[in-house]
Amino acid sequence: MCTRRLLARVLFFPAAWFSMVSAACGQSSSTGASGPKGFTWDEYVSGSSSTLGQVMKLDTTIGHHFNRYLGVDVGLPVYFVHASATSTANGFTSGTGLGNAYVDVRLTIDNPVLNFASVLTGTAPTGNKADGFSTGRATFDWDNHFDRDFGALRPFLDLGVANSISDTHFFVRPFTTLGLVSHFEGGATYGILPFVRAGASLYDDLPAGQQKVFSKLIGRRPGVSVSRGRSRRGSGPFESAAETTGPAAIARDNGFAIWGESASLPVIDLQAGYSRSVHYALNTVFFGVGFHLGGLIHKATGR
Repeated sequence: MCTRRLLARVLFFPAAWFSMVSAACGQSSSTGASGPKGFTWDEYVSGSSSTLGQVMKLDTTIGHHFNRYLGVDVGLPVYFVHASATSTANGFTSGTGLGNAYVDVRLTIDNPVLNFASVLTGTAPTGNKADGFSTGRATFDWDNHFDRDFGALRPFLDLGVANSISDTHFFVRPFTTLGLVSHFEGGATYGILPFVRAGASLYDDLPAGQQKVFSKLIGRRPGVSVSRGRSRRGSGPFESAAETTGPAAIARDNGFAIWGESASLPVIDLQAGYSRSVHYALNTVFFGVGFHLGGLIHKATGR
């Protein structure tokens, strides 16, 4: 019953917004399928650094834009985890490995009243579960993004449902989860220079039912056992066990982020900022650099 209510609540909002406007577009930096028709190739390097260490990701994505509305991508991330000196003394480890291969379908629609993008992503368990790079199961994430420009100000809202908490543009997570979750993010960006925008947002992850949390910082090795327990505010289960199974509270998270990003650059995206997980009392500095190599190919071939 709880799961059905959660799904109904998450799916209601995108449907309601969509019925209020005849169309809608995506988050210009990452969510939408808008762009030149044809082949796309993107390389994105992102990372988060905290007192626990650094978790970085190289994400290679190849896709095709069928038109200005519909696109399909396939991709494969590679993770690079480096535990801090303090964390290493507490048993944390460093490592590198493949994440889950994924495919997504993107719908993007521009409208003067409201812009909308919907992205459905599915992953295959190609990552190493022992290192926390995979849940060992196929996962999905359905995200719906809304925004509108009011001069230089662009408010936005993201609503989604998934069975694993995904990385975001401001948080390459030190853990992977398995279990039903709804996720929300709301905020705004503001154009402060012709090619620079500043942004701020609040986020909330609301799990339901049994959850599993796999740590990227504590590899499953001799002497490290699977635990069952509850997450306490101010720390996460990924800090104490390689794998934790428990109620929804162990995957609960909420917080905020502030950042600056490039805007309107055709080949490269830049982003850097700060995020705070209130639930885990975790401060993180993050960065992202994206290269749109498909755009270079289009220019070189004249297509």
